[in-house]
Amino acid sequence: MHKFSLLDLSPIPEGKTAADALNNSVVLAQLAENNGFHRFWLAEHHNMPGIASAATAVVIGHVAGATCTIRVGAGGIMLPNHAPLVVAEQFGTLATLYPGRIDLGLGRAPGTDMATARALRRHMAPDDTFPQDVQELLAYFADEAESGRVRAIPGAGTHVPVWILGSSLYGAQLAAHYGLPYAFASHFAPDMLEEALTIYRAQFQPSRYLDQPYAVMAAGVCAAASDEEAQYLRSSQYLAFARLRTGWPGKLPYPVEDLSPEIPAPVLAQVKHALSCSATGSPDTVHVQIQNLLDRYKPDELMVTGMIHDHKARLRSFEIAGAALRDLQVKPQAA
Repeated sequence: MHKFSLLDLSPIPEGKTAADALNNSVVLAQLAENNGFHRFWLAEHHNMPGIASAATAVVIGHVAGATCTIRVGAGGIMLPNHAPLVVAEQFGTLATLYPGRIDLGLGRAPGTDMATARALRRHMAPDDTFPQDVQELLAYFADEAESGRVRAIPGAGTHVPVWILGSSLYGAQLAAHYGLPYAFASHFAPDMLEEALTIYRAQFQPSRYLDQPYAVMAAGVCAAASDEEAQYLRSSQYLAFARLRTGWPGKLPYPVEDLSPEIPAPVLAQVKHALSCSATGSPDTVHVQIQNLLDRYKPDELMVTGMIHDHKARLRSFEIAGAALRDLQVKPQAA
């Protein structure tokens, strides 16, 4: 692992508002910048009471304006919800305002339920145009786009780095075919991680964007002074994910000592499996668990994420994670 980064969903805790969540994201990004994190990504989700980052490009601009050096980007923009030209204009504008600091990760899923997807798109197309939309978007950022008939202004010539995101083998194959960096959503869908990374690395074709494959894996993190406190804090995310899975999404719940009265045993087992690519515990425990993930999957970059109800406890969790990640980071060799 040469770099480490942070994925934020701007969670809205119970008892708090979207304004609180967006302010918390800024403070978290500033902490990440001061603790060696390379990039800070936000994700597009819609119609979810517990997530405030729906207007992802707007939040990216807000965070980038409150930080100085850390890369800020989308992890990701759900491309089927948008016209590629609009995305190119948004991220071309961000790249013009904050040169050299903006990333654009692209997802193929809608990031919401089908009723909301219809509300977003107005007209649902039956065909999967994701590969063509990616190519169209890449073209808008190129130098030659400056003389095209349809141009993104700003956007043309900005060369915003484009990433393919995924939780299956499809994204790995597409990223390899186009020679783009790839990020796997193993923080909530770990099952195909190993196979996806193998396919991406084996099938990668060098391109104008990358000479060799570059793979990011995502992992949850919940760190505290003790293993017991971390497990207690982690219960909020288990509850939120269980409620989402059973059709009752809401704000990020308060933590509980015992999950068994709150979540049926079969659902809890599913939730714990989905969130199993993670590190939870004291500083020493988190260090060991992150080391195990790095040894097994050998990502070029690890992106950590985590939802904790108490903002101060969440900041402390990422401070602890940052210390472990700095210690585990492979430093570039001196010339």
